[in-house]
Amino acid sequence: MFVAGLDEAGRGPLAGPVTAGCVILPDDFPVGILNDSKKLSEKKRESAEKVIIEKACWGLGVVGHEKIDEINILNASLLAMSLAYDDMMKKFPEWAEKNGITLPSDFFERQKELVEAIADGNRVPKILCSVRSEVKADGKFPCVMAASIIAKVERDKMMVQADKLYPQYGYAKHKGYPTKTHKEICRRIGPSPIQRLSFKY
Repeated sequence: MFVAGLDEAGRGPLAGPVTAGCVILPDDFPVGILNDSKKLSEKKRESAEKVIIEKACWGLGVVGHEKIDEINILNASLLAMSLAYDDMMKKFPEWAEKNGITLPSDFFERQKELVEAIADGNRVPKILCSVRSEVKADGKFPCVMAASIIAKVERDKMMVQADKLYPQYGYAKHKGYPTKTHKEICRRIGPSPIQRLSFKY
């Protein structure tokens, strides 16, 4: 049985996408570098992400601000998790081979019995394996911690890029979260092109 961790980043911001990570860790992964991404410094998150990308099988899901406004942030978060799982699974056969793991020829048809996913929170995404949710899983299970790090670091990178396009909004600093400064800027000059218009300001 393979265990995949799922977590999202960016449910609370007023701008930008929501992202999700999905990670299966190898048995020899140095889990001591992991924690809930919110409890790690930026430097430690980025350092841990490099190790995750190098050693683990991982995927990223991204749902943009327009889709968030269309289907609401909860559904967008679950969709991001589904996309992250799909992205991870595309890489899984090659990763397994690289790590000396022999998969059955019907592995993808048997995902429900061969893969279990743990999603942080109290809702589960629609994915092809067995999946359960657990509140605060990102502080309990190393694979979910790793997923939270992937989601957080990659989303932060996107918001730093957005800051280059829309520097007046300060996205590199607050990453789109509803800080007092961010809300005041939006009220003064109007929403940016990546603003979530369904959110309250």
